[in-house]
Amino acid sequence: MIKAIIIDDEEKSRVTLNNLISKHCENITVIEHCQSVAEGVKSISKNNPDLVFLDIEMPFENGFTLFEKIKNPSFQIIFTTAYDQYAIKAIKYSALDYLLKPVDVDDLKNAVKKCEAKSKAEPNRSDDIEMLLSALKLKSKSAKIAVPTFEGLQMISANEIVKCIADESYTHITLADGSKLVVSRILKEFEELLSDLNFLRIHNSSLINLSHVKKYVKGDGGYVIMSDNETVEVSRRKKNELLQRLTLVHL
Repeated sequence: MIKAIIIDDEEKSRVTLNNLISKHCENITVIEHCQSVAEGVKSISKNNPDLVFLDIEMPFENGFTLFEKIKNPSFQIIFTTAYDQYAIKAIKYSALDYLLKPVDVDDLKNAVKKCEAKSKAEPNRSDDIEMLLSALKLKSKSAKIAVPTFEGLQMISANEIVKCIADESYTHITLADGSKLVVSRILKEFEELLSDLNFLRIHNSSLINLSHVKKYVKGDGGYVIMSDNETVEVSRRKKNELLQRLTLVHL
């Protein structure tokens, strides 16, 4: 049996989620409801839960502050939130799970199944939480993100990234110093995370940092020459958007 707690400032939301869990997730027992992060921290310390349902938007603080107080969470986490585009980008990137309010039963079941599988394969969530917190701070080109490599996590800033190239379920990242990383994340996750920071997906397999474009060469779609002197093909459907964005970059 999975022990769970719910952290949410709204009683109605806590009760609704509890009822859905009781009805549709027979292997989960909700052992406590908490109405603030402070209460949640105490409950986690006391009950050692397997799973925490954590609301993001709460008065005077958000759910992410929980991880300032609990550094190495051993429990699985499912965030609950009204639509917050930037937060959801960060959650997706860090391979954590979330539920949009009002909670859909099928989404709840799927999130719980994922957490069960992850609990067996990855009992400690520290790396995912570090990736989440760094992604949430990525609001300027100097901010750093935690990138999962084969050796562990590497911190890199957005302006160091020249391009990201898809390779099935992996992404190859080229940095300004010429070094390259192989990351176990699909390209779409980097596109969602970096699209507000002057990055553009110019081809199915290519995401580039527009600040590192040296030259655009005309053609059907054409291609760009990046600061590492390598070329990247541009798809026809992305050509106009690229040219518009490059004009803005160099104004």
